[in-house]
Amino acid sequence: MGIFIALGVLVIAQKVCADENLPVLKTSGEIYSNVTVFSATATDVYFTYNNGHGMANAKLKDLSPELQRHFHYNAAKAGEVEQKQVEANDRYHDAVLNEQASGLDQPKVLERAKSESKMVLLDFTGSDWCPWCIKFDEEVLSTGKFTDYAATHLKLVTVDFPSNKPQSDALKQANQDLKNKYNVDGFPTFVLLDSDGRELGRQVGYRPGGPDAFISELEGFSSR
Repeated sequence: MGIFIALGVLVIAQKVCADENLPVLKTSGEIYSNVTVFSATATDVYFTYNNGHGMANAKLKDLSPELQRHFHYNAAKAGEVEQKQVEANDRYHDAVLNEQASGLDQPKVLERAKSESKMVLLDFTGSDWCPWCIKFDEEVLSTGKFTDYAATHLKLVTVDFPSNKPQSDALKQANQDLKNKYNVDGFPTFVLLDSDGRELGRQVGYRPGGPDAFISELEGFSSR
């Protein structure tokens, strides 16, 4: 049984077989074939599809009754968890400035970081389509422990490449410029900068361990 930190809420992952294979997984709006499930929580199932060529997650409430039973879906428990996730996410965005448009004015971000003796963390993400980005956000970025750390040490900058969220042309271009500048070719990628804009280190891709592991990594970057 796995343990995930989801938006400040402790969520116990359902017991599923490692690399459990399903020929088809249907949700309310999508059909996936050749699916390999790697984890499930009270609200979501995470999987690869098309023999590992794609990754996605789906809400358990959108699955068939058979699959809901298979993943031990409990509507009341899931609703409770989702409500806590919404509340924690609101607190997160209130507590830590999420400067999605900061690609347009990065000098101001660095200026604020310098005046507050903070570092800048660039979060290159596909926030509405990248399963590993969503998973890391739930397990790390939106937890109370990371929020507290970030409020004291970091300015967070989301460099988002969404599939469905609307963005202005100026924001799209600014995000692309940052992606090119820091040679980012996969999501999620986290780039830690000092207040002068010098790169201190980066994490490429998802890594387990929750907020403790990520904070430790950032501290290691900053102490070099």
